Amino acid sequence: MSTPDIWPHSQTARAASPFVILGLVLVVVGGLVSAAAAPNASYHSSWAVAYIVLVAGAAQGVLGLAQAALTGGDVSGAVRQAELWCWNVGNALVVAGTLADVPVVLYLGCVPLIITLVLMLRAIAHVPSNWLVWLMRIVVVVLLVSMPTGIVLQAVSH
Repeated sequence: MSTPDIWPHSQTARAASPFVILGLVLVVVGGLVSAAAAPNASYHSSWAVAYIVLVAGAAQGVLGLAQAALTGGDVSGAVRQAELWCWNVGNALVVAGTLADVPVVLYLGCVPLIITLVLMLRAIAHVPSNWLVWLMRIVVVVLLVSMPTGIVLQAVSH
């Protein structure tokens, strides 16, 4: 008796898999951080949990899945690898810089995040426009605008 195939072997699924898997892992990591920090919860620990779950994890999975679905998985492996590395290194730097209260590390973390979002916009640039393509563009642009805004707010409040 063979086990059922839970993830199709299409080009789209292969392109989305690393984003979805890493995103789910980070959602679980965020839950574990929440459990570990619960006895001594602070503003920073609550922020870190929300950031890890929502931005590092869920957003990674959704953006990677959307990119793969909209392009049919037709994004080079090198671009996908760059997106994955930049997204995860950038988020690690943002969390580390915030928790260690070292703003320059936080600021540096935004650079690879911006690179990822620009790469994703470029990946869907050739896709015929429809409401899903516009939705992804809007989400990416909102993220691109919110990062520098967050940096300025962090710098001003520091």
